[in-house]
Amino acid sequence: MSTTQPIRNIEDIEAIKHYFLYDKPHLRNYALFCLGINSALRISDLLSLDWGDVYDFSKKDFLSHITITEKKTGKRTLNALNRNAVGALKLYLDSLTDAKASDPLFPGRDGMSHLSRYQAFRMLKTASQDLGLKIEVSCHSLRKTFGYHAWKLGVQPIVLMNIFNHSSFRITKRYLGIEQDDKDQVFLDINL
Repeated sequence: MSTTQPIRNIEDIEAIKHYFLYDKPHLRNYALFCLGINSALRISDLLSLDWGDVYDFSKKDFLSHITITEKKTGKRTLNALNRNAVGALKLYLDSLTDAKASDPLFPGRDGMSHLSRYQAFRMLKTASQDLGLKIEVSCHSLRKTFGYHAWKLGVQPIVLMNIFNHSSFRITKRYLGIEQDDKDQVFLDINL
């Protein structure tokens, strides 16, 4: 059994975005992928969001943060919505005819219930296979991708531990999916 990996390669991330925008157009799936890799939310929390969690219908504007109580930990979390996440959500919202605050952000086939974890997994797995990606992609890859790229940008692991609400640094280390080439790059960059 292989372990879910972060999507390390930016080109693979862009390929998946392109897949959901143009190859197999589905704006819900595009928005789910973009919000997933930009929010650090667990898939259970991501799939339980309603439109009112990201958009203020009275002001006709996106919120600056997603505020939720995590299902797994019971902890309250506040995650900023960045430009890419808002852009994907706006594109998705503009495609809908009559969205309301109480509507599921990512509805299942019936349009009334939230998309299931299995449906989200199948959607990501199909995209990964169709694109010929060489890594194991699952719903958990979205959260891990956020962490990996934040770490590559220099975010301190202790900050990521806090963002992820992990109880130990060991869990965060495993999340980051650090490989030998990441370790090698440290030695090559030091050059004292």
